[in-house]
Amino acid sequence: MNRPVVVGVDGSPPSLVAAEHAAQAAVWRSRPLHLVHGYLHPLGYGVPINPYEVGIPAASEDGRKMLEQAAADLVDRWPGLSVEVRQVAGGPGATLVEESRRAELLVVGSRGLGGFAGLLLGSVGTQVASHGHCPVLVIRPPDRPVPTEGPVLVGVDGSESAELAVGYGAEEAVRRGGTLVLVHVADEGDDDGAALLATAGAAARGSHPGLTVDERVIVAPKADHALIEASGDAALVVVGSRGRGGFAGLLLGSVSQALVHHARCPVLIAHPHQPQQ
Repeated sequence: MNRPVVVGVDGSPPSLVAAEHAAQAAVWRSRPLHLVHGYLHPLGYGVPINPYEVGIPAASEDGRKMLEQAAADLVDRWPGLSVEVRQVAGGPGATLVEESRRAELLVVGSRGLGGFAGLLLGSVGTQVASHGHCPVLVIRPPDRPVPTEGPVLVGVDGSESAELAVGYGAEEAVRRGGTLVLVHVADEGDDDGAALLATAGAAARGSHPGLTVDERVIVAPKADHALIEASGDAALVVVGSRGRGGFAGLLLGSVSQALVHHARCPVLIAHPHQPQQ
């Protein structure tokens, strides 16, 4: 099963930047790229309707043209890239979460059409980052081009989710020809950080010989603030979907939530892949 890289596109500038990131990710992975636009009936946004009277809404001509233009622009920039476009009747968030079941990677912009100016991450991005069934790449800041320099930064806290993040981060660093930086944020007197990083670093080097891996313990009171600050020099930050001490019902841990809202570079949420059907 050749899982595609899927990106949500609504015509907004942030979503078109996300599509560029997705195209680069698809080329790096030798995967096809799917541009997906989820749409609802004009009366369907919070207005009770009778589906038997309205029926399934038809795909819009404007939506089709927008997707086809975006696809053409991407193929011009990445010749040989296989691109498919599709409109799906349904809310954008729910549509993309469902698409993630069959995706290699899901990419979303940090804010789309209809977003409030003060909303740092749109509702669609929040929904997908929390509920995705594959790794989710949130493009931050929304107007930044695909980063070409800087390390891949991974937060390490000893959780299973962080172990998955280290694996994804190592793969990303190899694709980019860059350095993998493993970071553990510790309180004063915390002696576990170096050991956690040594274990994670050994795993990354063992699976990717030749990869340059740096290990850093940062002493700070808040892990989220420290990682946000560290993200300023990174090309990508990778975090687990839930860290140590997280509540079982919490779909996205507090540190991961903070990063997808405030990081200074794109954020990869390390959701495991849905088993292939």
